[in-house]
Amino acid sequence: MIGILFVGLTGLCCLVIVAFVAAILADIAYFGWGRLSLQFLMTAPQQGMTEGGIFPAIFGTFFLVLLMTLAVIPLGVMTAIYLHEYAPKKSAVVRWIRLAIENLAGVPAIVFGLFGLGFFIEFVGRGMDRVFFNGQLAFGQPAIIWAALTLALLTLPTVVVATEEALRAIPGSLREVAYSLGATRLQMVRRVVLPQAVGGILTGGILAVSRGAGEVAPILFTGAAYFLPYLPKKLNDQFMELGYHIYVMATQSPDVEKTKPILYSTVFVLLALTFALNFTAIWVRSRIRRKLRLAK
Repeated sequence: MIGILFVGLTGLCCLVIVAFVAAILADIAYFGWGRLSLQFLMTAPQQGMTEGGIFPAIFGTFFLVLLMTLAVIPLGVMTAIYLHEYAPKKSAVVRWIRLAIENLAGVPAIVFGLFGLGFFIEFVGRGMDRVFFNGQLAFGQPAIIWAALTLALLTLPTVVVATEEALRAIPGSLREVAYSLGATRLQMVRRVVLPQAVGGILTGGILAVSRGAGEVAPILFTGAAYFLPYLPKKLNDQFMELGYHIYVMATQSPDVEKTKPILYSTVFVLLALTFALNFTAIWVRSRIRRKLRLAK
């Protein structure tokens, strides 16, 4: 009896969560679908955000997430490999690294934005301008590269933890067999461990993309702009972003009621873009897993 009650309660909790998600998605789709058109997706905002489209924000979001992924995946994977495969298990350094990663996961997103402003823009960017470019390339100002690196730091713990879990799930016997055949540790990691852990690594990448695509606070000070009449073409350009665009329209529009249809449509596009990026990563992961199963 108690077991049936417990199963019923847990199932009810799952249904409540699904119902909330479905209600949110239905509300956004109902109010946002009517405004969607090819012109809306392919033109820039006009008339104080009350007319036009959102193409610069779509392009900026995609470019930002791409740069963030290219930055966070290698760093997160290499960190996890070091912690699990190379570092001494009882080392004080390893304990401090793990503590730093855990603390990094709990830092509020707005703090990352302030850190990106102080470190990447004021310290790294201005230093690059003075030492390498004589102030001509203007890296010491908000730019898409600094916003992407700030988001990479924000999502780094997600990639590290997911990769470590994937490495931990690989049986130790596979490593012992590789060593018995004369493989070095690097060869064992490259040819045995990483191919088996690629699913978990891509899972961490998917979670990083999901969080990074929707974050606004870290990019407020590091590169996002209210409105730009051009697309970012260089790493030191500013950019428009869907999440920040939604924030601006919801809080600073001269006519909030008139911008509501555009606001809902923009939220719908942001969700669709995030889902598309996730589904693409999931499709790639499933294909890699299928190839690994066939190779066995």
